[in-house]
Amino acid sequence: MSIARRSLLRGALGLAGASAFTRLGCAADLAPRSLSLFNLHTGESLQAIFFEDGAYVPDALSAADRLLRDFRTGTIHPIAPGLLDLVATITNRLDTRQAVQVICGYRSPQTNAALHARSNAVAAHSLHMDGMAMDIRIPGVKLAHIRDVALSMQRGGVGFYPGSDFVHVDVGRVRRWGGNAA
Repeated sequence: MSIARRSLLRGALGLAGASAFTRLGCAADLAPRSLSLFNLHTGESLQAIFFEDGAYVPDALSAADRLLRDFRTGTIHPIAPGLLDLVATITNRLDTRQAVQVICGYRSPQTNAALHARSNAVAAHSLHMDGMAMDIRIPGVKLAHIRDVALSMQRGGVGFYPGSDFVHVDVGRVRRWGGNAA
């Protein structure tokens, strides 16, 4: 890992950790956090503890970056640790041990531009391009239930795409879009 990447991660992780501790101010913020992901496009899976002993685990973050890469170009980009926290919290609140199926994690500018040109449902500057968004579904869990849990958390954007069988979650500003039917 390069020195610049380590510095960037330390800065981002320090801010994320400080903000999480300040927000809740309890020992629960220091509990280990794990996630089970399955990339539908590459067939790769990851089961990892990504936060332990009060800190993010660098090897687990790197593994998540790789799994959530732009499968079209192979480009790997750092994924916001807060996004992993969000998805882990969603699965915990849903009380499921199923792997989260990932439709899209990071999206390169080239991929995003191509998708945006084909569909007005793709933002010109999607948070996928910043490693701050994931399109997901969980086997055995209704999309509407995933959406409702994500909305109740008020920790970012939630897009509901029942026709395409996924829920978009991100760690940007709180907002919602998409249909209401499941």
